[in-house]
Amino acid sequence: MLTTTTTAVRIPIRVVPRSSRNRVVGLRGGVLRIQVTAAPVEGAANRAVVELLSDWLGVARSSIAVVRGHAARDKLIEVASADPEAPARAIATRVDIPEGAD
Repeated sequence: MLTTTTTAVRIPIRVVPRSSRNRVVGLRGGVLRIQVTAAPVEGAANRAVVELLSDWLGVARSSIAVVRGHAARDKLIEVASADPEAPARAIATRVDIPEGAD
């Protein structure tokens, strides 16, 4: 489930490393599922996630940070923004979010 603050939006994600391509798969159980080709070695998968989300959301890489789960598949990503609702809206328009789900 997305969480917005006054300066950022926090996004729980599940990463599948060593996939055939980099892509955002969708939202399942309130968690954004992401596949990256990078291996989970020395932060390569985390860097791939930041790059993918940066391009996908149209924000600078420097505004995206891994807050929790640096060495795990389940991570909490924070996207800093003057308008934190903007990344949340971008996610909502790009993935299917069921009615009534927040």
